Amino acid sequence: MYPFIFRTFFARMDPERAHHLVIPVIRAIGVWPIAPIARALTKPDPRLRTEALGLVFDSPFGVAAGFDKNAVMSEGLHALGFGHVEIGTVTAIAQEGNPRPRLFRLVEDRALINRMGFNNAGAAAAAERLRRSRRRPRRAILGANIGKSRVVDVEAATDDYVASTRAIAPVADYLVVNVSSPNTPGLRGLQAVETLRPLLEAVRDAAGETPLLVKIAPDLPDDEIETIARLAVDLGLAGLVATNTTIAREPLSADPAVVEAMGAGGLSGAPLRRRSLEVLRTVRAVVPAEFCVISAGGVETADDVRERLAAGADLVQGYTAFIYRGPLWARQINRGLAKAL
Repeated sequence: MYPFIFRTFFARMDPERAHHLVIPVIRAIGVWPIAPIARALTKPDPRLRTEALGLVFDSPFGVAAGFDKNAVMSEGLHALGFGHVEIGTVTAIAQEGNPRPRLFRLVEDRALINRMGFNNAGAAAAAERLRRSRRRPRRAILGANIGKSRVVDVEAATDDYVASTRAIAPVADYLVVNVSSPNTPGLRGLQAVETLRPLLEAVRDAAGETPLLVKIAPDLPDDEIETIARLAVDLGLAGLVATNTTIAREPLSADPAVVEAMGAGGLSGAPLRRRSLEVLRTVRAVVPAEFCVISAGGVETADDVRERLAAGADLVQGYTAFIYRGPLWARQINRGLAKAL
């Protein structure tokens, strides 16, 4: 049913408009009396429970940052079977993001290109929503992904990240420092160790007891990935998220002229699968077993999730395939994982 709905309705619509249309639907799924019914239909098999970051997840499979930027859909996504929801990216200062259009589908590649630019209502607003979610007896595990406010100079990035951390760390289950989005000028330069070390030290100290992770780009050379992974361990971080979107445009089956016309932005979805898996293996090879590695990028099926877990991921995240596979995607993956058990 969903493939038909996608082809005849969503595929003809601007991707960002389509996303905003489904937000109220997913929010409604997360409230009484719909939520208990939805959870009864999608609840993961108890054997899928996973311990990581000092938390117990119903399933190792969750939603990557970018889908629920403002923490408005977390309960609905939980009711659909996701084991956790990483909200954001959130910035200290609310911002509109980049000019539209800024989100593009590559249907034949099951991919997206986005240059959203961290559009969000700000860390304070997200923190208040997370605070309300924490009061619910059956709630999703909520991570918060934080980035640099666009109006803040790169030289002042540390203070900006610390401001977001102080607002949101007390109400998040874990925190992720995003220095790897290609859509904020100068942001990826923060991945250089000489700038990343003091930034992570400051955010770590501000986060207190909240587990802290850093999210890296797939476009870094392997030796730089190893260096960042070792730095995260050295600083006592809880883990690392591998990976963000890529600025590469291969391999794609779409017409190169069409892709070029879409312009700059991060590519996500199936074409990222191979590189994301490589980065996961590179990271796991240099970090201790207790260090949490979350794998994201190109995940579509239960087989993909199993492959990431076998390669050393503690948790796995997806986003782009939700657009192409629909609201029962998490249930399909959880059932596939349980069947393999």
